[in-house]
Amino acid sequence: MQMIPDPEIKRYRWIIFWVLAFGYILVYFHRLCPAVVAVDMMKDLKTGGSLTGLLSAAYFYAYAAMQLPAGLLSDSWGPRNTITVFFLVAFVGSVLLGFASSAAMAIAGRLLVGVGVAMLFVPTMKILSEWFTPVEFAPMTGILMAMGGIGSLSAATPLVLLSGAIGWRMSFVVVGGLTLILSLLVWRFVRDCPEDMDWVSLNASAKASAPAIGLMAGFRSVVSCPQFWPLAIWFFFDCAVFFTFGGLWGGPYFMHIYHLSKSQAGYILSMLAIGLVIGSPLLSYLSNRVFHARKPVLLISSCIVLAITAILSFNVDRIPVYGLYLICLGLGMFASAIVVIGFTTTKELFPVQIAGTATGLVNLFPFAGGAIFQPFTGYLLERSGSVNGAFTLAGYQQMFNSLLISACIAMLACCFIKETFPAASAGSPG
Repeated sequence: MQMIPDPEIKRYRWIIFWVLAFGYILVYFHRLCPAVVAVDMMKDLKTGGSLTGLLSAAYFYAYAAMQLPAGLLSDSWGPRNTITVFFLVAFVGSVLLGFASSAAMAIAGRLLVGVGVAMLFVPTMKILSEWFTPVEFAPMTGILMAMGGIGSLSAATPLVLLSGAIGWRMSFVVVGGLTLILSLLVWRFVRDCPEDMDWVSLNASAKASAPAIGLMAGFRSVVSCPQFWPLAIWFFFDCAVFFTFGGLWGGPYFMHIYHLSKSQAGYILSMLAIGLVIGSPLLSYLSNRVFHARKPVLLISSCIVLAITAILSFNVDRIPVYGLYLICLGLGMFASAIVVIGFTTTKELFPVQIAGTATGLVNLFPFAGGAIFQPFTGYLLERSGSVNGAFTLAGYQQMFNSLLISACIAMLACCFIKETFPAASAGSPG
């Protein structure tokens, strides 16, 4: 195998990273875009709260269901092939959603989008582990999550402007086109590992010394680990709060209760993305360099999310507009960006040989939280009735009560999470 100087490998891996990072922007866009167009979709497709919640949650059902297959296909078929083919599926789903003539067709499109973009994160983690050293892995994950924040931002104000100009339907068609372009870029530039280009792996010694662990053995090792389950429960309920508010009902809440325009709601929701962009590197820094621990950062974040949901629950219609901005900023940082620490903790709980399996399994839970809570809270809103197409104060009160309970459970689960920071190498990202 030809020996290539390190600088050449290091240059090329950044091309790979940025192609995948722009793909992750689209993943987050698809995830959160219903929040600012939900009202338009309800009117156009003639759906109520429950059906709209199901339409939005269809993404999460598909995304959660595909996490374990994502790990299996990454290991057997290769990350590059997996991402390329499934982004084509997401392209078809986005176009189908744009041309949907019924709620059933829209749900089918949303399911295909969820299936397609679900195949980016876990394969990307595998690619990063091949092209970057263990010390570089956590910071790169933080940068990737920050790019997800840009995707969140694009699902707020830019989507408001785009949908205002060409309608929500053509907006999804345009985004489908971008998804197709990303699929082609992945096929052209991304490679699974340096060896695919006849270069020497940056982690060759670690690969040589690591004993192989079979797929089923790795699966059993993860699900039988007692420390895995508090982390999984925390992921479920923490992300249920974020995806319910930031991914669907935040926009209608601002418009129905505070009578804000769609563009004003989009501006406020954009703070979710800013919180994610700021929070991902900040929380990684606090964990690695200030606390030299994972659990305190998880606990502090969980307490802040609990406080935010309490404010929403007890002051549904009495929060000043600047307070709504702060609430979205806080949720973006402490309910969304915090998952960087959650994934790092997962990686550190298990041997590197089954880190992909562990990541795929734990990644089921945040999306299961969104998949269950979005239609459930839609049912709560619809059950309380509506006035001139707007959900009532009582409905939003019940919804926020359910999010408050979810935040309480997340904080309790966090108390049982095992500290995983590598004491022998304090200050290293692990």
